[in-house]
Amino acid sequence: METRSSGRIVYRVGMANVVVGLALLAFWLYCLFDVITTPAEYIRGLPKGMWVLITVVPAIGGLLWLLAGRPQYAPAVPSEAEQPPPPSGPRGPDDDPDFLRNLERRLRDED
Repeated sequence: METRSSGRIVYRVGMANVVVGLALLAFWLYCLFDVITTPAEYIRGLPKGMWVLITVVPAIGGLLWLLAGRPQYAPAVPSEAEQPPPPSGPRGPDDDPDFLRNLERRLRDED
């Protein structure tokens, strides 16, 4: 919708247009960051650099990424073989039995 006032064109943007525009911007940014952060070995179809260029095209590039380039399955949690072994020994003073015994002794001695 447009109106003319004193020779200039003034556009009136409704709230629905703003919401749709913000949703498209959020979708585009999500897809762009998803391409950038996805490891290259998981990407389908084209090389990662090509997907970044395709995703720069708003809306259509994002849809193409989600349908044809995004990995169908990417492990969210590393497998047991990839996980580091748990740390040996106490982590903090409150987990150390010797420290707790010493603390109890000191508290009894103060009373």
